[in-house]
Amino acid sequence: MAAHTLRGLYGPRPGLALLCARFSQWSGTEYRSSHSLDKLYPPRQDGTATRATVRGGGGGKRKTARDDVPCPFLADRLTVSYSRSSGPGGQNVNKVNSKAEVRFHLASADWIPEAVRQKMALMHRNKINQAGELIVTSQESRYQMRNLAICLEKIRTMVTEAIEKPKVVSKETTQKLLERVEKMNRERLRQKKIHSTIKQSRKADFD
Repeated sequence: MAAHTLRGLYGPRPGLALLCARFSQWSGTEYRSSHSLDKLYPPRQDGTATRATVRGGGGGKRKTARDDVPCPFLADRLTVSYSRSSGPGGQNVNKVNSKAEVRFHLASADWIPEAVRQKMALMHRNKINQAGELIVTSQESRYQMRNLAICLEKIRTMVTEAIEKPKVVSKETTQKLLERVEKMNRERLRQKKIHSTIKQSRKADFD
């Protein structure tokens, strides 16, 4: 079921190529920055995109979605905007609109199965505004296109987490957890009794 859902959600779509063409800072030229989407998300033969490692402004690797889930986004379904980043950064922060914001109406996002949309609405209700739009932002990098790629990665991670089914805990594991909790409670009560005895002995010595 999960595999069928993934195939339906992430089937061959021209979304990445459209998004790269629409939001490229060098549209109409042959030059492509190392931070452009077509390099962060190299296209595959089936028209989808595989993910290169997306790094934040600090240089560390981000937690990303599974490698076998291609980029599903359609340019005409997303609203992308840029603004000034907050925090330290000198002239780059004050003069460059490097912060990226991506939003889309979750309830009408028919490229995501309805059951997954409902789960995403519960898991990320603090990121949904009154208009029903799911909003994701990034200002981790100095580069506008890299922040856009991070936003897309966040959305894809949300979708992947909503698709995955919760792990079923076996009876043996449940029993071990209960025994561990009971043992911890017994030890806590023992330490509490020892502490109470010490306090009583100090009070008796004082009297």
